Amino acid sequence: MKENCRPDGRELGEFRTTTLNIGSITTADGSALVKLGNTTIICGIKGELAAPPVDAANKGYIVPNVDLPPLCSSRFRPGPPGEQAQAASQFIADVIEKCDTKEDLCIVKGKLSWVLYCDIMCLDYDGNILDACTIALLGALKNVRLPEVHINEETDLAEVNMKQKNPLNITKHPVACSFAIFDDTIIIVDPTVEEENLSTGVITVVTDEDEKLCAVHKPGGTALSSEKLQDCISRAITRNKEVNKLLNEVLISVKPK
Repeated sequence: MKENCRPDGRELGEFRTTTLNIGSITTADGSALVKLGNTTIICGIKGELAAPPVDAANKGYIVPNVDLPPLCSSRFRPGPPGEQAQAASQFIADVIEKCDTKEDLCIVKGKLSWVLYCDIMCLDYDGNILDACTIALLGALKNVRLPEVHINEETDLAEVNMKQKNPLNITKHPVACSFAIFDDTIIIVDPTVEEENLSTGVITVVTDEDEKLCAVHKPGGTALSSEKLQDCISRAITRNKEVNKLLNEVLISVKPK
């Protein structure tokens, strides 16, 4: 660390190679596969019809679920979701609130809306899953195509036109950027599982493309000075530009000719 070098040869402020594949699951309404170094996350989205929330008649639902199965690491056991998976699901739900897409999911105000079930599964766990999960979710949401739905006035039932499918209107693109802290003296970006285990704290900063701070997630650990936090926010803003550039490049490459 003192030599500004990490076990895998990266500098302290350097991310692992990020790759994104969109539309990997043909049976889903939208999907994405993300590799952040060895950390591998896949996200599949399925849409269903439901009545809108009572307190928000003009909105739909986005329901994320992060799954950390024993397949991805020996640290996880079969059975109900563990504490880390539940915390990750809640974090992703908070990030989704920044995407401003729920109004786009309403079909008929107070009557009918879409529910998007976002299943996010870790295939290989090597640290920093929150960053990989947010990229996978964003990629999958950009890949979603939902059929047109109309209410038949005579029968009052929903009619689905599978031949006409439309993308979601996503106005905000929040991206997470995680850091591992070592006694408030050294901060490294995109920690591996080994670095996470050795660190005295971790922090995740979420920013959007307008360079606005959306969320800061810091589950305990070492305190962080305001100067160090400002450094983290600046790095997160740069990371947002990098991820959105990657996302746009991938979306252009998979567009039907």
